[in-house]
Amino acid sequence: MTRFALAVPKLSLTIEDNLKTILTFAEKASNKGTDLVLFPEACLTGLINNDQPDHDLLLGQTVPGPITDKLCSLSSEKNISIALGLLERENSSLYDTALLVSPDRGIVLKYRRMSPGWHGLEADPDVYRQGTGIKVCEISGLRTAFLICGDLFNDGICNRLSAISPHILLLPMSRSFADGSADQDRWNAEEFPEYSKRVAAINLPTLMVNYIGCREQDDSSFGGAVVFSSDGQIKDQLPLGNPGMIYFDL
Repeated sequence: MTRFALAVPKLSLTIEDNLKTILTFAEKASNKGTDLVLFPEACLTGLINNDQPDHDLLLGQTVPGPITDKLCSLSSEKNISIALGLLERENSSLYDTALLVSPDRGIVLKYRRMSPGWHGLEADPDVYRQGTGIKVCEISGLRTAFLICGDLFNDGICNRLSAISPHILLLPMSRSFADGSADQDRWNAEEFPEYSKRVAAINLPTLMVNYIGCREQDDSSFGGAVVFSSDGQIKDQLPLGNPGMIYFDL
């Protein structure tokens, strides 16, 4: 049996503070016997890019780099795999990336979001880049794969996911309502049915997690975490607007 934790952090103004929060959550999850803890999309900064390279490239992290070194160190020390999303800088390009770090192998999986919804339509394509493929890695005997946020709603991407036959999907995301609310009733009525249909279509247990945005940075992401069964039903969830963790055994 593999124990997963879904962590919903409330983001702060700085990368340093957000990293401290991530490391604290990971240590708490380890103390609960967790094999893998999942964090949201872009959780070191929030998805606060504005399509201005002078601003946005500063949000990106090199992979590997100082941040991933710290994640690898804690993963090894606490014997827990850590999965998270971050903005990745490679030379003068920026990617919306998810990483999986294991205690004994370091970075074992890197996925770059293939759908372009994380930036504006007019963003410079030489700077704002998309990934080109999906891979899997084995964690505790489970073939594990990433998609990021809007990838789930792209049929072509989901077909490529199915072709590699994972056992479980990790889905970090950044999601908000235009009015800035964390409206659980609206989520249940309008959003959950659509996500449920997409999960059922790929027929995979799916762990989905969103951060709570930093309002001082005009980031209104509303948090929430959901464990979906392969037929799209909720196994467990953390309500919107609440930082914390939920656990799931598979």
